[in-house]
This record gives sequence, C-alpha cells and structure tokens, in this order.
Amino acid sequence: MTGTAPAERRAELAKNLAVVRERIARACLHAGRAADEVTLVVVTKTFPDSDVRLLYELGVRDVGENRDQEAAPKAAACADLPGLTWHFIGQLQTNKAKSVAGYAHVVHSVDRLRLVTALDRAAQQAGRVLTCLVQVNLDPVAPEETGRGGAAPADVPRVAEAIAAAEALRLGGVMAVAPLGVDPAAAFARLADVANALRQDHPDATMVSAGMSGDLEAAIGAGATHVRIGTAVLGSRPTLRYRPNR
Repeated sequence: MTGTAPAERRAELAKNLAVVRERIARACLHAGRAADEVTLVVVTKTFPDSDVRLLYELGVRDVGENRDQEAAPKAAACADLPGLTWHFIGQLQTNKAKSVAGYAHVVHSVDRLRLVTALDRAAQQAGRVLTCLVQVNLDPVAPEETGRGGAAPADVPRVAEAIAAAEALRLGGVMAVAPLGVDPAAAFARLADVANALRQDHPDATMVSAGMSGDLEAAIGAGATHVRIGTAVLGSRPTLRYRPNR
C-alpha cells in the first residue's frame, strides 16, 4: 500500500495470507476435500506491482486482474518472475483481446462467441495458448436485463463448444460471481450443476472459479477449484489509479 515500508507491507501480506489459507484449509476440511484441491488467486487490481513481487516472495503464483489497462503494464513489470500465472477475471471487450492474449494465462470471463473468436485469433498471432473459462451468469434475472457479464446457463454449452474447437484456446471450465441478494451457497450449487453438466461432454474442463473474500467457504463447499481473493489478502483498495513502479 502506498506509503507503507516494504518490510511492513510484506509482514501485513504474510499475516493476511496466513488467515486466508487457513480459511481455505478449514473450508476444505469441512467439505471433505484436500486443501491442495483449491488454488488461491490473489486479485491485485489497483495495487502496485511491488505487492505482486511481495506476494511472489510469500509463495503466491496465481494473481488476478480485471482491467487490461492496469493488467498489461503490471504483467510487463513482473515479467521476470518465473512461474507466475496471470488470471484475467474482468469483463473483456473484444477490442482488448489482443492485449490480454499477450500476457494472460487464464481468462475467466469468456461469455460470448464473438469473444471466443477474438481471443483465438489474438492467441494464434501471439503464438500462445490460453485457458478459457465460461463465465456463467447466475442472476435470477435474465443477463440482458441486468447488464452484468456472463452467459445464461442454457448458453454455456454453445460457448464451451466454441472454445474447445478453437485452435489456440483450451476449455478450462466455468466461472461465476454470486449475485447480490442471493444465498451464495445456493448460487454456487447452481454453478456446480452447470460444471457437472459441462464435464459430461468435456471431462477435462475441471476448473470451477468461484468465491471471493466474503463467500469463499460457500464456494469451496460447492466444489470450487479456484477462489479469487482480493481484500482479505491485500486490504482495502487504494482510491488512486494504479501506476507501474518506476
């Protein structure tokens, strides 16, 4: 965080990480799962690349971003960190596909055919293969009425088939955010149903990205393989827009 000495910030992150990892372990124990079945993706949006480096020192190898304008320079600033996986988790416009395909390893927010085409073309041009998750809209109101991202559950097979057929994309599984005002456990149970149905045709699509700082336990209980945690690890988000460290 701006104004915090590196040693103090590292200690803060280490403490928060320990708490979150313990929450994940307890949730897995309660669900009868092994803790290593769940990958912690630390969402670093609005935080500096210096925090990414500190997290890396603390053993984090998966970080998430939701805006290309911030993610692209941050990924470039951390390009020297071996084994660091970048997850793009935000809504993605097709005109940003080329940029995102240049640094992201996993794109969680694929929800329409035009985006599949754009990402495949961009990944081919970059000589890379992207793992893509179908974002599922779990809102009880139709997606077109809410303006939120995500494919309707009935549309998931069509988007998944397009990803699976793409030359430079790999179908990883599904992702969702629990809607406001809806019991997270019920929402993630719906996602589990969608994920199970998808695996009938695509058995390798085993990733289920669900759960954030406030509902990771419910997500793990419903079978999440990846939880996306920001505030619980990094603290309250800065109000200043991210700028790469010089």
